[in-house]
Amino acid sequence: MMIKHIAITVLFLAVCLSYCRAQYPSARSYELNSGWKCHKASGLSVKPETLSESRYSIASWMPATVPGTVLTTLLENKKIPDPFYGMNNNRIPDIAQAGKAYYTYWFCKDFKEAPPEDNGQVWLNFRGINYRCAVYLNGKKVNKEPFTGMFLRQRYNVTRYLEPSGQNRLAVIVYPPDEVGDPNGGQGGDGTIAKNVAHQYVAGWDWIQPVRDRNTGIWDKVTIEKTGAVIITDPFIKTTVPGIRKPGEQQEPAFVHASATLENAGNTAVTGVLRYVVNEQYVTQRVQLQPFEKKEVHLSAIEIKNPRLWWPNTYGPQNLYRSVISFVKDDQEISDSRNIEVGLREVRNNWNMHTRSMEVRVNGQLVFIRGGNWIVSDALLRFSNARYDAEVRFHRDMGLNLIRVWGGALTERPEFYEACDRYGLLVMQDFWGSGDCNGRWMDPKKKEDQWTRRQYPDDHQLFIRSAADMIRMIRNYPSLAIWCGGNEIVLPPDIFHALKDSLMPVLDGTRWFIDYSNSDSMSYNATGGNGDGPYGIQPLSYFWNYRTWPFNSEIGSVGMGDLVSLQRFLPKANQVIPSEQKGSEAVNDSVWTYHKYIGYGRFVNAYGMPRDLEDFANKAQLVNYDQYRSLTEGFIGHQWDWYTGVIIWKTQNPWTALRGQMYDYYLDPNACLYGLRTGNRPLHGMFSFGDSSVYIANNTWEKKDNLMLVVKTYDMQGKEHLITQVFCEAIPQNSKRIFSLNSALSRVAKQEGTFLAIQLLDADKTMIDENIYWLPDATGQYSGLNNMPPSRLTMHCRKLAEGKAEVTLTNPYDAPVAFFNRLSVVDPKTGERLLPGFYSDNYVTLLPGSQKKITIDYPETASGISVSVSGWNLKEQRQKVRP
Repeated sequence: MMIKHIAITVLFLAVCLSYCRAQYPSARSYELNSGWKCHKASGLSVKPETLSESRYSIASWMPATVPGTVLTTLLENKKIPDPFYGMNNNRIPDIAQAGKAYYTYWFCKDFKEAPPEDNGQVWLNFRGINYRCAVYLNGKKVNKEPFTGMFLRQRYNVTRYLEPSGQNRLAVIVYPPDEVGDPNGGQGGDGTIAKNVAHQYVAGWDWIQPVRDRNTGIWDKVTIEKTGAVIITDPFIKTTVPGIRKPGEQQEPAFVHASATLENAGNTAVTGVLRYVVNEQYVTQRVQLQPFEKKEVHLSAIEIKNPRLWWPNTYGPQNLYRSVISFVKDDQEISDSRNIEVGLREVRNNWNMHTRSMEVRVNGQLVFIRGGNWIVSDALLRFSNARYDAEVRFHRDMGLNLIRVWGGALTERPEFYEACDRYGLLVMQDFWGSGDCNGRWMDPKKKEDQWTRRQYPDDHQLFIRSAADMIRMIRNYPSLAIWCGGNEIVLPPDIFHALKDSLMPVLDGTRWFIDYSNSDSMSYNATGGNGDGPYGIQPLSYFWNYRTWPFNSEIGSVGMGDLVSLQRFLPKANQVIPSEQKGSEAVNDSVWTYHKYIGYGRFVNAYGMPRDLEDFANKAQLVNYDQYRSLTEGFIGHQWDWYTGVIIWKTQNPWTALRGQMYDYYLDPNACLYGLRTGNRPLHGMFSFGDSSVYIANNTWEKKDNLMLVVKTYDMQGKEHLITQVFCEAIPQNSKRIFSLNSALSRVAKQEGTFLAIQLLDADKTMIDENIYWLPDATGQYSGLNNMPPSRLTMHCRKLAEGKAEVTLTNPYDAPVAFFNRLSVVDPKTGERLLPGFYSDNYVTLLPGSQKKITIDYPETASGISVSVSGWNLKEQRQKVRP
């Protein structure tokens, strides 16, 4: 027995070492992601059983993109224009007028898979189809019962359908949503899109035009999976981290609790062992399964001594453990195994009696939430690991610690949560509802009254089944921290209570569940608060003086890109300065209006009337930076007094919109990202535009003593004036007002404005934070900026490794301030930006006598790169990067 026990242990450790990230068996699962063909269903008269046989020719069918939507395939085949460019979307027939048959398609895929030997099983998995479908394999219908629902995975045992020759034909007919809605310009069009258990934004919103096929298609992965007779479904790994912890310390133990459902798909009884391995430790449970029996099995907890904990961004490392859960039959054959990465962390929530809002604790430590609202990666659902990685990485680079997945869109894909695990972004996941479509407000754009809309969707049981399935799909990810019933409205009572009182306790039970995104249970709207929002540009003092909800789930501003960004989707004729209509979001340009532009108004003009679109867009970046730096600093400056958290509306766009984004659809960052990055530094000196005071923010869990706070101003010629330098301390996880600059600034800024530099130095005189503001003159204009001498900034570039470079910027001692310089990695031949590029800082300002090193990660496929730099008072320089 001892020899057999050792053999099994070695076998399991070997499985761990051959770990694969996907939560499928690595060598026994593959994706059907190429070679698909499709055809409009109305153009076929053949029986489904016939077209799903290999002998039926599909050679003339159109190549299909799977995963993808009908529009994705039509775009790939150049059957429609790019809906993200100009007003091309208006040239694509909308399903509301064209009819559902217009976007009903057959999708076929030929693949090789021979019937397994012995008790082997072959499974066909769909991770997402929108909205109804019928599935055929080799002339047989696979789904005996009708299938409906965008957010319900499908798994079919297809062992008996496989051809002995191994040549197989899979055929799927996909029908659009039952209710496609009228895209009449309202939020979610006329609202009836919410009758489905699907996303709502596809009928149009104030940041996107309607998606013409409503995302009909096989929109997520299709896989073939091979197992023994027993398959593991929905493993659940829970972690507990008792007490209050700190990164970098010797840790008390943490605990891992594993469970899974086992299903015997064979016609004979099976006995074996369910085993879970993590940190080279394992636990087992002996199991017997009768033919076709399902059984949930709970394993004993594993104690991890001195664990490497998982922490949110800026607070500590994102440690992950590889683990595997497997079922091994008595003959030592592995019937099935699942690989799961585990983050040892515990997330709790507590009510803050002072702010009257919820606060979040991770591993016992209080975390001030700095979040961003996420819609979806791409409006046509063209998902990829690389794009997820880039977008989540941008959120990490903004200094955020949470992403909220908004309720009018999706439950995100597992690859999204994997990226959040890597980069330390907590996730607040909404379910599928919104106050706009689901009846919170009166709305003349809506087809049905509030009482009727209050009961959307039509099929409540489908919603509940879909919610249960999505919980099981993503509950193992350490980044997932909060569940939310929906956006700005509680779901219908039976759905809400099923979620809160039944599904959550049984299927999870480890996370905070919020009734809805601005619920009183999250953030009490007492008389001291003024609600969520606003969603447009504000005076910088607003973010310090105007008190919003104590945990604001939506507040934001502008976010257009620079000229290079705009040229990607604005036709030449529309590349002009938008003429804004006073008191309205509309402008006198149909394309800008179509792409949902919101105005900058006098905030751009304060830098001088722009000469052309390039000048306008560059000045808009100054506004972008200031808006989002002040937004986050204003909330951080009032943390634990007014606020326990803030979530920006919004940080990204799945379409070429002209509002609310830190980077454009093409993954090109604008100055919003770097304004946020500056404002969110863990140890940070700040200037309040509300009362002209200097604050120190310490968003770490360590008290910081012997900090030297240095405050200086610089005039437009670069002359320095020291206001003060003083030793001070920074309270852990808090902000502290140090002193007022009101009288000092009123003198130096009166004539032409001034630069204000706030610096923090440690005991070794090393600068650990620098924050440079540009302040207007007494009339509110930035008049002095237009009289600055030319910059004398120099740049030196060197290659550090493949896909990584270092840029050193130097500003001489006797030079003026080198103001607001943008770096870009470009192709040395074409001059085009290489995307995505990740910069340790950007839109940087260098004081006289200072130097800054910036690291850049860029696409490794680039054969050679140059770096471009240009600024407010610097003409473009370009330098090739050499080893």
